[in-house]
Amino acid sequence: MDDELTNAAADCGPEVSGRTGASPDAIISHYDKGEDFFGLILGPELIYSCALFEGDDDLASGQLRKLDYHIKSAGASNVARVLDIGCGWGAMLRRLVDQAGVANAVGLTLSPSQARWIRDHPRSGLSVVEQDWRDHKPDQRYDAIVSIGAFEHFVQKGLDPPRKLDAYREFFAFCDRVLVTGGRMSLQTIAYSERHKVHPLLEKTFPESDLPLAWEPIAAAEGRFELMGLRNDRDDYYQTLQLWEQNLLKQRAQAVSLVGEATVAEFHRYLRLSAMGFRMGMVSLLRMSFLKKY
Repeated sequence: MDDELTNAAADCGPEVSGRTGASPDAIISHYDKGEDFFGLILGPELIYSCALFEGDDDLASGQLRKLDYHIKSAGASNVARVLDIGCGWGAMLRRLVDQAGVANAVGLTLSPSQARWIRDHPRSGLSVVEQDWRDHKPDQRYDAIVSIGAFEHFVQKGLDPPRKLDAYREFFAFCDRVLVTGGRMSLQTIAYSERHKVHPLLEKTFPESDLPLAWEPIAAAEGRFELMGLRNDRDDYYQTLQLWEQNLLKQRAQAVSLVGEATVAEFHRYLRLSAMGFRMGMVSLLRMSFLKKY
C-alpha cells in the first residue's frame, strides 16, 4: 500500500460505530431475483438505474448516455484505475474498459448473483469484489470514482439526523482516502423531496434502507470535496420506470414463470408507485460531481 494511502487511513473522518447501511441479506432480497427476470425488464445490459434521455432516445440509448455522462463527469476516460461503488451487473465497468480506455476498472457489490454474472462475462482489466466499501482497502489510489444507485443503501432507516449525516461523512471520507488528489467522483442517487409520503414504499421494497435529503450528500462532502455539478433529473427516472413497466407487462407471463405471481405483482407495484413519486416531485434523482482538491 502506498505511503499516502496508509497515512490517509488515519484521517478517515467521523467514526460511526457498527454498520449503518443495508445488510448484505437486505440487498440480496431485492437484487438476487435472477438475471433472466431482470433482463426482461431492464434489457440485456442489466442497467438498474435511471437513464439519461435526449430527444427520441429509447431505453438502451438513454442508459448508454447515462454511463457516458458519469464517465465524463468523473474524468474517468483514459485513466489507469476507476472504482465503481455498487456496480450492479457491471455495465459501467464494461463501458469503462471497452470504450473509455480505462486500464483497470474495479466494481464493488454486495450481491453474489451480480458478482457471479460479471465473472461469467469477463473483460480484460475488469474485476469485481463482493465487498462493502467500508471494508475495501486498495493497494493504490484510484484516478476516478463512480457510484450510481448505491448511495440509497448507505444508511438504515431510523437513524437520527446527526448520525445519518455522520454515516454519509464516513462514505466521503472513504472516497477521499482512496482517490488521487485532483480526482473526481460522479454520484447518482434518489433523494427525498417529501419524505413522509415516500417512506412507506421504501419500507416495503428496501426495508433496511433510507434515502438522503438533497442537501445531505453536499454537507457530508464538505471539507473533503468541492461540488462541481448538480442536476435533478426526476423526469428521466419517471420515463425510465415507465419503460421498465412496459417491458414487464409485455413479458408478464414469462416473468411469472421465472419468479412467481406474487413477486411479479409486488415488483409491478414498486415500478408504478415509484414512477408516481418522481412524477409528483416527492422524490428527486440527483446527479452530482465532486472534485478532491487536496
